[in-house]
Amino acid sequence: MKNFIFISPNFPTNYWQFCKELKANGLRVLGIGDQPYDELRSELKDSLHEYYKVDNLENYDQVYRAVAFFIFKYGRIDWLESNNEYWLTQDARLRTDFNIKSGFQESDLHRIKYKSGMKEYYARAGIPAARYHLVEDMEGCRAFIAKVGYPVVVKPDNGVGAANTYKLKCDEDLVRFMADRPADVPYIMEEFVHAEVNSYDAIIGAEGEPLFETGNVTPMSIMDIVNELDNSIYYIVKELPEDTRAAGRAAIKSFGVKNRFVHFEFFRLTQDQPGLGKKGQIVALEVNMRPCGGFTPDMINYAHSTDVYKIWADMIAFGKSTMPVGEHAYCAFAGRRDGKNFVLDHNALMEKYGQNMRMVDRMPDALALAMGNQIYVTTFATREQMDAFYADVLACR
Repeated sequence: MKNFIFISPNFPTNYWQFCKELKANGLRVLGIGDQPYDELRSELKDSLHEYYKVDNLENYDQVYRAVAFFIFKYGRIDWLESNNEYWLTQDARLRTDFNIKSGFQESDLHRIKYKSGMKEYYARAGIPAARYHLVEDMEGCRAFIAKVGYPVVVKPDNGVGAANTYKLKCDEDLVRFMADRPADVPYIMEEFVHAEVNSYDAIIGAEGEPLFETGNVTPMSIMDIVNELDNSIYYIVKELPEDTRAAGRAAIKSFGVKNRFVHFEFFRLTQDQPGLGKKGQIVALEVNMRPCGGFTPDMINYAHSTDVYKIWADMIAFGKSTMPVGEHAYCAFAGRRDGKNFVLDHNALMEKYGQNMRMVDRMPDALALAMGNQIYVTTFATREQMDAFYADVLACR
């Protein structure tokens, strides 16, 4: 029996479904987390062979000892994954330290976790990317801005999502950022790209071949949603555009991705931009070697009448999957921010769109900053129906 260690299987809360499908495929699923066992949801308990609680998942020594315990008890570990951006660095370190070959190692981190390191591999794939500068001093920043102009975007070179990401519009913003930035966090500065975010979401097999592909579109800037506490919207596409598919596959090859669920983000230019391309063209943003966050895997299932948890687990166990993909639809996410005076309250929204609702929930605090507090997930056959829903769900007095 193959041994699979799943790091933090309880968060996000939908990740128990990965464990369920691994168990169904005959793997021994061993969980490591910091939540007490008695507090785990029953579906997760049923999916785990054993669970090892640590006091703090960020304490590497504790997690190391947990892995060592499982090796002592069950033998060689075949897989170790979290599918969570926050733990990918630790995952790689654990694989390296315990000689677990099925996944990225510490030596791979520069190209898959550092935004500056990604640029070279985009270039190899023939995908244009925004010009950048690694922030060191005011002189260097001003020299870079002299080339690209304001605004510029600054963000941690190794960061998660849009956390601590800012748009600098003038010298005053630059001076404030340089004074306030954490001294121990390397930052990257990039030219501002006028675009919406289009993603390539795929499950990649052992030979680097896509077993499943889709994508999503984020019309609003995640950076602005976080910094301005705005509502959040994005949607799973009914059909993946061919240029997104081509860019995603080229990036898969360039980055050497195998045996992973990935979420690659691209800009689609909303206007001509010198040095990057024409309106509508695809430009690189960043690669994420894990599924898109939150409830997106469930949204993908709703959009394509399939089960990506099973496709992923089939890839792990068998290297392929026969899970069918059915009827396609748009799957729309809307995250409302608490405290806004919406034209349609919750009850009115449910009355009008109840037949389209697939998920209605409150987001956990850890995700609410980027995704809103009250979420609605809906499916629609046409783009026009989805646009009408967004107009209603976002309208404020």
